[in-house]
Amino acid sequence: MMRMTLDGKVAVVTGATRGVGRGVASELARSGARVFATGRSAPEHETLDNHVTGIRCDHRDDSEVEAAFARIARHANAIDILVNSVWGGYERMVDNGEFTWGRPFWEQPLWRWDAMFSAGVRAYYQASQLAARSMIAQRRGLIVNISTWAAQKHIGNVAYGVSKAATDKMAADMATELKPHGVTVVSLYPGLVRTEKVMEAAQFLDLSNSESPEFIGRAIAALASDPDALRHTGTVLVAAALAKEYGFTDIDGRSPRPLTLADV
Repeated sequence: MMRMTLDGKVAVVTGATRGVGRGVASELARSGARVFATGRSAPEHETLDNHVTGIRCDHRDDSEVEAAFARIARHANAIDILVNSVWGGYERMVDNGEFTWGRPFWEQPLWRWDAMFSAGVRAYYQASQLAARSMIAQRRGLIVNISTWAAQKHIGNVAYGVSKAATDKMAADMATELKPHGVTVVSLYPGLVRTEKVMEAAQFLDLSNSESPEFIGRAIAALASDPDALRHTGTVLVAAALAKEYGFTDIDGRSPRPLTLADV
């Protein structure tokens, strides 16, 4: 098992107020990184083992994002890891008593498309722009886009699939431009993650092969600790497959089975 030590590293995790982002921020901190966690409801100056700083930031507002990264620059010499986890479009899945998430595209509200691209894809793009400059200067770094199998298969609705496919394409193209500078860019697919929203519906779900939010953080910590991580740049990685490659388990000691396109 690789020793996942991120001592001295600086990580930025967007959308880290809850869910996957919060688990990733916590786990990177436990691995020794100094973490800046952004989100609309992030408590300012929140600390976890003196390693996590919360920064309130709405990633739909360019000025707030620029201010957040300027603040990070004042407190850290460089950014080593960026995890793009913020997302939009999950709001109001039930509207007027109806579950709208799975409706065909001609019945979907346009705000859902806009939310996924503004608070999701575009937010990933802007955060990556701002972090990449620091990484290029030091000729190393890791950018991780949290994505999903919906990028490759119809799952949920059209807007969701298109936005996630855009997320993967963005990672691949950024990887092409950043590889000469020693910076790794990947898309990372979690499995079924036991987020707050998922656990609200736990009685209706099969959680036997599910993952904790912290498990995704362990996958990123392992990747960031790998001196040869650049070999993965431009690819789609599955968190549970990385667990097998790097030899880590979930926080409960279990080893979730890696899903494939045929499984979803």
